[in-house]
Amino acid sequence: MQIKEHNHGKYITLIPDGDLDANSSMQMDEKIQEGIDRDIYKFHIDCAGLRYISSAGLGVFISFMDVLNANGGKFVFTNMADNVFKVFQLLGLEQLMTIVATNEEAENLLGV
Repeated sequence: MQIKEHNHGKYITLIPDGDLDANSSMQMDEKIQEGIDRDIYKFHIDCAGLRYISSAGLGVFISFMDVLNANGGKFVFTNMADNVFKVFQLLGLEQLMTIVATNEEAENLLGV
């Protein structure tokens, strides 16, 4: 898996390409932690290239929710494929996380 990163000042866009599973979840974890270490607590996750997400991949996002919420941050997911969205739904995470259709919606929510 490759993860591209774009720093927008107030938030970071992470663009995973491939499968987010037990093998690649540490990469995503490190990218998010690097942002938090720079006092950035808002993340746009552009899922256009995300083909699959496992429970380990979801666990990365869940593990950071408390620290993001405590600091006025959040995850906003966009461009999610149906099979990826179904995993979020199966675990009830679509109610806990912000999922929108477009990158423009994400920008509006994250305070551009």
